[in-house]
Amino acid sequence: MAKVHAETERTIGAPVDKVRALVADYTETRPKILTEHYRDYAVTEGGTGAGTKATWKLQATSKRVRDVAATVTEPEPGTLVETDANSSMVTKWTVVPAGAGSVVRIETSWDGAGGIGGFFEKTFAPAGLKRIYDGVLGKLAELA
Repeated sequence: MAKVHAETERTIGAPVDKVRALVADYTETRPKILTEHYRDYAVTEGGTGAGTKATWKLQATSKRVRDVAATVTEPEPGTLVETDANSSMVTKWTVVPAGAGSVVRIETSWDGAGGIGGFFEKTFAPAGLKRIYDGVLGKLAELA
């Protein structure tokens, strides 16, 4: 199994404290910024930052649906880590200052499949996930 990694980032013209608060809000903000690739989103515990638990289905392709049960930690200010209990997938959201605005980066990694399927997963999945995250960050920028 090879590690698969996808990431994208966007500069958002809003103060870092505001953007961090939006990213950490799993109850009100998160449902508003998710794209059509996400469904059945629900917060099951907490709702703001570390300690939050949420579930959703991520449909990355017409045939690939991932059932996510995420637990959120905050290893340092401005960084939220979502660890999926159903797989090896880990997603890290980082919000840092950039002048008068902020840069938001989303990075996801997981243990890919082996063999030829793993080759295709490692080759094509990062680009697909990047497109999904670009849409999420676009909605976040509009909201901010």
